[in-house]
Amino acid sequence: MSYPAEALDLLLDPAVWGGADGLGARTLEHLGYSLLAVGLSAAIALPLGFAVGHFGRGRNVVVASSGVVRALPTLGLLTLVALFTGLGLLAPMVALVVLAVPSVLAGAYAGIESVDPRTVDAARAQGMSRWQVLTTVQIPLGLPLIVGGIRLATLQVVGTAILAAYVGAGGLGAPLFLGLRTYDYPLLLAASAVVILLALVLDLAFEIAQRLLRRLPGLR
Repeated sequence: MSYPAEALDLLLDPAVWGGADGLGARTLEHLGYSLLAVGLSAAIALPLGFAVGHFGRGRNVVVASSGVVRALPTLGLLTLVALFTGLGLLAPMVALVVLAVPSVLAGAYAGIESVDPRTVDAARAQGMSRWQVLTTVQIPLGLPLIVGGIRLATLQVVGTAILAAYVGAGGLGAPLFLGLRTYDYPLLLAASAVVILLALVLDLAFEIAQRLLRRLPGLR
């Protein structure tokens, strides 16, 4: 029997999904790590991106800084942080947040900048404050691009979160690395397939969300 066929048999075996170390628990763990990292990166990057897009200042600095951050090797950063913090979730979380911030940031300021300046001028002519223009005009109209940045960051994080197991934090990287160490290639393929499937499901959810946003009045 070939490795892909054996991996499929594993995925169809209910026993493989049960238990604390089963694929079911590891998938939920992996999803939790990914959503936490994206949430933290959004809390950091969205306000900064909104400010850059709204005021039109600092864009070059932000773009250059994002480029530097993108160039950092995630595994190297994870290892460096782990040397100071030890094994556990903190090191991979720092690395994943650093990985996700540039995409969320780019989507945030691109979304704000995509709003027609005439619409912004009209809002200001009606007496709206800067805060009102940002929150009631620019953010709602820029939502498709803002969500697009979060979507890209989520896919990057889901694919990279397997490195959490590198420092003992679990997730789907645990069965994947176990399969690699023990030459259990069907287990490695099965864990990889679950990561891919999880990414596809999340991507589909974001695709549906973006389509719904574009159908809202004023966002077309």
